[in-house]
Amino acid sequence: MYKSTSEKYLRSTIVLAIDTVTSIMASCMVLLFGYFIKGGHAIGSDYFNWTWFITACTASVIALYVTKVYQFVIRFSTIREFSRVCLAALAKEILMIVGVGIFDGAHSFRMIMALIGLDFLITVGALLLVRVLMLWVYWLINRTRPSSRETDVVDVLVYGIGAKSASVLTRLRTSTHYRVVGFLSPDDVVKDTLLMGKPIYYFHDEAGVKYVINKSHAQGILFAYHLDAHEEQNRLVEYCQHLGLKMFIAPSIDEMTDGKMTTPAIRKIKIEDLLGRSEIKINMKDIRDNFQGKTVLVTGAAGSIGSELCRQLAGLGVKHLVMFDNAETPLHNVRLEFEDNYPNLYFTPVIGDVRQKERLDYVFRKYKPQVVFHAAAYKHVPLMEENPCEAVMANVQGSRNVADKCVEYEAEKMVMISTDKAVNPTNIMGCTKRLAEIYVQSLGLAIEKGQVKGKTQFVTTRFGNVLGSNGSVIPRFTEQIERGGPVTVTDPQIRRFFMTIPEACRLVMEAATIATGTQIFVFDMGTPIKIDDLARRMISLAGFTPDKDIAIEYTGLRPGEKLYEEVLATKENTIPTDHDRIFVAKVRHYEYENTRQSSDELYALAEQVEIPDMVKLMKKVVPEFISKHSVFEIYDAK
Repeated sequence: MYKSTSEKYLRSTIVLAIDTVTSIMASCMVLLFGYFIKGGHAIGSDYFNWTWFITACTASVIALYVTKVYQFVIRFSTIREFSRVCLAALAKEILMIVGVGIFDGAHSFRMIMALIGLDFLITVGALLLVRVLMLWVYWLINRTRPSSRETDVVDVLVYGIGAKSASVLTRLRTSTHYRVVGFLSPDDVVKDTLLMGKPIYYFHDEAGVKYVINKSHAQGILFAYHLDAHEEQNRLVEYCQHLGLKMFIAPSIDEMTDGKMTTPAIRKIKIEDLLGRSEIKINMKDIRDNFQGKTVLVTGAAGSIGSELCRQLAGLGVKHLVMFDNAETPLHNVRLEFEDNYPNLYFTPVIGDVRQKERLDYVFRKYKPQVVFHAAAYKHVPLMEENPCEAVMANVQGSRNVADKCVEYEAEKMVMISTDKAVNPTNIMGCTKRLAEIYVQSLGLAIEKGQVKGKTQFVTTRFGNVLGSNGSVIPRFTEQIERGGPVTVTDPQIRRFFMTIPEACRLVMEAATIATGTQIFVFDMGTPIKIDDLARRMISLAGFTPDKDIAIEYTGLRPGEKLYEEVLATKENTIPTDHDRIFVAKVRHYEYENTRQSSDELYALAEQVEIPDMVKLMKKVVPEFISKHSVFEIYDAK
C-alpha cells in the first residue's frame, strides 16, 4: 500500500551511511582547518594524514553503529537524541585516540588531543546540522505535496502548557486531520509567549475564549489530558458548548492496553471524560506478582466487566486466560479482538453457562484455574423483577456452582463481582446478588474454621454503576439523542454512583491482591450524579439544546428501582484498608450449613417456577430485602 510522504520513514541504513560520511568529512575538515592555520602547510606527514583518515573512517562506523543513532526517527527527535549524537561523537574520538596513538607515535599527545577536541565539536555540529537539513527538506516536501482538502483539517487549540500538551503538538505535526494553531491556558502569566513556536493564549471567562477563537481562527479545543476536561467541565467545556466549538481529547492510559492504542489517537470528548475521577493509584508490582504465570478463569468474559478484566489480565503475564461465557457472538467478538491485540497471549474462549454444573466441571477439570473471577450474572433490575426465577438460577445457583468447583478443584482464589444493589436490596436482582454473597462468604468462613475441607480464598467486591456498560443509561441516552429524542429519565431527582469500567476492574484486582481472608470489599464511588443532569450534559455535548432541540421525558421509577442508591463506604459500615478507595464491609455472618440448605430450597422453587414461595424465602433469608415499586411488596412483613 502506498504511503504518503508524511508516513514514510528514511531507511536506517541510509541514515547510517549519511551519518558516517558526515562524520568522516568532519574529520577531514579538521585536517583542512589545520592546513589553513599553519599557513598552507600540512599538520603532519602524509603517513599521519592517512592514519587520521583511516582511523576516522573506522571509528565513525563503529561508534555510529554501536550507539544506534541512525535508528531514531529524526522528525520526532528530542534532547535524548541530541545526547545520543554527542555520545556517538565521544565514542568516535575515544577510538581515534587509541587508533592514532597505536599507528602514529611521531606527534605529541597534546597536539593529538587538540585535534581530537576540535574533531568532536565539528562532528557533533555536522551531525546535528544534517538532521536539521533533513527536517527542513521533510517540511518543504510536506508543504508542497498534494494534501487533503483544507476543509478536512480542523484547527485546534491545545489546552494546557505542560509536557503532555507539548507532546500532542509533536504528534500532530504531520496530521492530515488536525492542525495545532496554539495553546490555551487559564493562566495570564504566559501571555505573549510561545511554546514550540506556537502562541499561548489565555482566558478568564467566556468572552476571553471567544476573543481567542476569533484571533486564532481555531475550530475546537483539544484536551491533552482527560482530567483537564473533567476539571474544566463547569467552565471551559460549557464555554465551548455555548460557542459551538468542537472538543477533542487525547487518549488516557485507560484507552491503552499493553502499550497499544485501542482507540483512535484523537477523538471527540465523551460524557465519560467529564464524569471520570483522578487516576487510581494501585500497586501494579503486587498485582502482577499475584497473577503472573497463573491460569485464570473469567466467567462472563464477554460482558462489560468481564471483557475489561480479561484485557487487564492480558497485560499481567498470566500463563493461560480462560474466557467463559454463554453469549456466542459477544464471545466471538472478544476472541477476534484478543487475536488482533494480544498475539502472544495464550487464551481459550469457552461457550458455557454457570448454571450447568457439568460444563463447569469440564472447564475446571481440563484447565485447572488457579484464580477465578466470577463476573457472570443477570444485572438488569426491571427485567429480573419480571423473571425472578431466572435471576435466582443464574445469580445464586450459578455463583454457588462456581464456588463449589473452586473448592473441589482447589483453586487458590475466587473473586466474585457484586453490586451496590445488594446493600439493603429493594429488587430481585439486588437480593440475588446478596444471596450469592452470603453463600460465597459462608463457604469461605467454613473453610477457614475447618468445617469444610478446601483451600480456596473467597473475595467479594461491590461497586455501583459502570459508565458505558452494556444496556446502561449512557448508551441508551446516546441512541435516543441520535434519533432526535426524546431522552427518557425515570425521575427528575434520581441519582446514581458511577465508575469507569477500567477503574472498577483495577480496583477489583487490587482488592483481590490485598485480601487476607474471606472478605467483602466495597469501593469509594465518589459523589452521586443526578441522571437528569447527565442527560442534559449529553445533549449539550452532542451539539443540541436540552428541552429545545431534544426533549426530556420523565417516565416514573421502574419496578424495584430506588431513587437513591446506598452509599457503600461509610465509617459506620466499613473498615478501612491500605488503599484509600477500598474498604472492607461489615456484614452479618451466616452459617454455611444453613446457607446451603436455603440455597437448595431456593433452587428447587426456582426450577419449579414457584414464584411466591421463592420470593418469601428470599425475604426470610435476607430480611433487609424490602421491595419498592414492585408486585412483591405484598410479601414484605407489615
